[in-house]
Amino acid sequence: MSDSLFYIIMAVAGVALLGIMIWYVILSKRLSKDDLKYIKELKKGTENNTFSLDVIYQKLYVFYTKVPFIKRYLAKLRRRLEIINVEDEYLTRKQASQYLTKALIIIFPLTFIIIALTKNNALLMFILLIFEIFITEIIIESSVDKLDNKILKQQIDFFAEIRHAYHETNMVEEAIYQVAQDDEKEVSLQAQKIYEVLISDDPETELEKYYDIAPNSYLKEFAGISYLTREFGDRQVDGGSLYLKNVNNITQEMQIEILKREKLNYVFQSLSIIAILPVLFIDAIKNWSISQFSFTGSFYNGKWGFVTQILLLIITAVCFVLVRKVKDNGSIQTITNDNPWQRKLYEKPYIKKIVNLFIPKQGTKEYRKIVKLLKDAASKQKMEWLFINRIVMCIAVFFVSLLVFNQIHKVAIDLVYTDITAESSIIGMSEEDEAVAQEQLKSDNVFLDKYRGKKVTKEQLRIAISNSTAYENSTDEEIDEATDRIYTKLQTIDNEYLQWIELILAIAFAYIGYMAPMWLLYFQAIMRQLEMEDEVMQFHTIILMLMKIERVNVEIILDWLERYADIFKEPITKCVNNYESGAWEALEQLKNDTTFPLFIRIVESLQAAVEKIPIIQAFDELDTERDYYQEKRKQSNERLISRKALIGKAIGFAPMVCLFVGYLIIPLVVIGLGSMTSTFAGMQASI
Repeated sequence: MSDSLFYIIMAVAGVALLGIMIWYVILSKRLSKDDLKYIKELKKGTENNTFSLDVIYQKLYVFYTKVPFIKRYLAKLRRRLEIINVEDEYLTRKQASQYLTKALIIIFPLTFIIIALTKNNALLMFILLIFEIFITEIIIESSVDKLDNKILKQQIDFFAEIRHAYHETNMVEEAIYQVAQDDEKEVSLQAQKIYEVLISDDPETELEKYYDIAPNSYLKEFAGISYLTREFGDRQVDGGSLYLKNVNNITQEMQIEILKREKLNYVFQSLSIIAILPVLFIDAIKNWSISQFSFTGSFYNGKWGFVTQILLLIITAVCFVLVRKVKDNGSIQTITNDNPWQRKLYEKPYIKKIVNLFIPKQGTKEYRKIVKLLKDAASKQKMEWLFINRIVMCIAVFFVSLLVFNQIHKVAIDLVYTDITAESSIIGMSEEDEAVAQEQLKSDNVFLDKYRGKKVTKEQLRIAISNSTAYENSTDEEIDEATDRIYTKLQTIDNEYLQWIELILAIAFAYIGYMAPMWLLYFQAIMRQLEMEDEVMQFHTIILMLMKIERVNVEIILDWLERYADIFKEPITKCVNNYESGAWEALEQLKNDTTFPLFIRIVESLQAAVEKIPIIQAFDELDTERDYYQEKRKQSNERLISRKALIGKAIGFAPMVCLFVGYLIIPLVVIGLGSMTSTFAGMQASI
């Protein structure tokens, strides 16, 4: 990068920051009195006479809700933060505004840099600006993930304090209330909510509601164990409190999960950026290659260079999405948007009729297959929303393909009018040769404009060329050469139009777009299969906590497994629904519905506990071999991380490999060999 370009970028970044400051001043003046009044009510009791960023973030939140494009990200961010900040509107607004503002501070200077680097390539500039949406997603999600990991680490200290408080009070709800008084920690909000659940008039119903909004499964387990202990009482096991032993089991699970997330974050910390980064260098590689090897200009400025650029951008977008799906650890739940654009679209009667034509009939094999796929992929989509996505994607890809084909023809025609590198050899062109080529190109363009789109024979073109002033002193050989060259260009221009084969290709690409949402679900399902062993290990912990509590039976254990299941949720739900009709038969069907050996062993132990032996004896190996299972869990996580790392790196570096191999090395070698062959042939002919 030259010094002048560096100074330009620095100046643009400075102007962007100055613009943000001016934007804030204007924003402060535009805020209505009602908004300020509402903010003050939210911040009641927290006023401070000194300068506070909290007030700025609250004002920015109100402003963001009024900006059409930004408010979509604000709503998405808010839905994730609402899970963590239980019923704390002020904190939710502050954090949502804070994270979004940080993202915008990065995005605005980046926008100016992209415009500066790609000002000569409008298409690439547009696509890179679209890619900023992906970057915004990375920044926002990483901020929320950090907050979720922070809460998980706080839970370690929270449970340690619970142990001390429980020793003093010997009452579950009082111990939780005592620890929940620390307002500085985000986990205190969750503790306060659990306390309210336990002391409510109908704790069982309130507990079910909390399960739907808990930020992670460990708080669910803690809330459930606290409820069971409060209802059935605590007991001494091996010289200690069963409740505290269960809290300790949850703590060990969290420690393993924290290590797992830290390792995944380390492995994937830059892969999303690496997947996107190559598109920034498309134009730089093109300019460098043309400046160093002029004979490559016909490729990079022609339609094949344009097609290669489009393919690189598609590969980059796909790899970015897949990397995020591979990394996903399901760390934090999201409050589902009950009114997305798909639902609004489906509610329109004429669109509903069209969409229903594509949805398989209920009860058919295809319908059951898609329902199972949605469950296997842990997708929150409804069947109708999935097919709206597929239809919209299909239509969008079809029309975008036609636009791209049209642009390819335009690029090919523009190359005919502007390219002089066709006359270049592998040794390049001198300044004199370049000047001659430019004059020749200008002369050729006169005839191209005159006869473009007209049916003209080669002989008619030759007569017109010989009678022109540009060739009045030319020999017959020079006129024949010019005729052949201009006629070839005319043929090229006249053949650059939308052809039937391209329409077929657009339909084929549209079908790929129609299937893409399904393929993404299949990919998500495959990634979830890698976590089967990890989920079974979580089941072991749940059973270990429940089996020593009095009045706990197989049905209660199945209810808990269903609540925390992800991969095995569908067969367990089916078993719970059929349990009253026959416990043994329902569990036998559960065995038949799954193939994972470790899970089948759990089901067999549950069958033994139904008719033959007590639960504590059916799962005695979980208690006696606790250390073994803990070590096995660690090894399972290591294998999971290794597999994800291998898949993630292969996908993340694919765009970089395609850029250098497909866009630089292969064109350079192929075009260079062709140019070298033609140069040697010309030299031999002249000898």
